[in-house]
Amino acid sequence: MDIISQLQELVNTIAALAFNTFGTLQRDAPPVRLSPNYPEPPAANPTEDAANVAEQPKLMSAALVKAAKQFDALVAALPSSEGGEEAQLKRIAELQAENDAVGQELQRQLEAADAELKQVQELFNQAADNCLNLKKPE
Repeated sequence: MDIISQLQELVNTIAALAFNTFGTLQRDAPPVRLSPNYPEPPAANPTEDAANVAEQPKLMSAALVKAAKQFDALVAALPSSEGGEEAQLKRIAELQAENDAVGQELQRQLEAADAELKQVQELFNQAADNCLNLKKPE
């Protein structure tokens, strides 16, 4: 897998981790009184394990940080753009010219293959006709 694909996968992973982390924080957050005019929020559900609730955001944030570091490492591994924009445009033009030359060669090969296919089909049809003509009438 190339670096760009790996970066795309990591972006998706980071997005999923962030989504799950924020959802978990929102789900597990204790109720808070918004204003003195509102009644006291209901008490938190005491059946949940408080240690697990406190530990889960730490684990999720550690996974998020790890994914971000992997992303940074992949970005650092990208080739640098030496020579600036002019060199890049020149390289793009060279690659486009090479692509055009290869495309023309492939077109010539395709035309030659089509001609050969037609010739083989004609020979096959002649051979089939000859075989049918050799059969004795019954």
